[in-house]
Amino acid sequence: MTQPVATSAEIAAAIRTISDFPKPGISFKDITPVLADGRLFAATIDHLLAGFEPGSVDTVVGIDARGFIFAAGAALRLGCGFVPVRKKGKLPYETFEESYDLEYASNTIAIHTDAVRPGSRVLLIDDVLATGGTAAAAAALLQKAGAKILEVGFVIELGFLNGRNRLPGQNVRSIVNY
Repeated sequence: MTQPVATSAEIAAAIRTISDFPKPGISFKDITPVLADGRLFAATIDHLLAGFEPGSVDTVVGIDARGFIFAAGAALRLGCGFVPVRKKGKLPYETFEESYDLEYASNTIAIHTDAVRPGSRVLLIDDVLATGGTAAAAAALLQKAGAKILEVGFVIELGFLNGRNRLPGQNVRSIVNY
């Protein structure tokens, strides 16, 4: 792949922090300024794909919903397919499902049973690694499908929440760390 046209520091500088969103006490990391700048958006995809070339990945999987943006762009760059991991009930065909706990609730995500072939080389991408629950559930779905996860990539990692600990044995990449 090409060299990123912007550094991770430039990407970090464009990410806006919104205090008390979506509820008091939360400092939301807003990626929309990165998406609105073509150079930064392209560089984000380049950073997520560093070390991967067309033909080295069969499928890029994106986690609902902002992960779709980066995963779809990555799939286009690599010339491979894109597969969405969605919230339960959003996919129309037979699915594998995986439930996980959130801070005060639980959730379930799903992937079509035929979305990836056993042995497929997969990149799993999302926008933010926080506590790691969603990413761990998505990785479990891909393992149910028989995929080989090459890497789990994130634009942002909230390192103080130790989300990497929920992804043992996985190669984890993040561009910006808080």
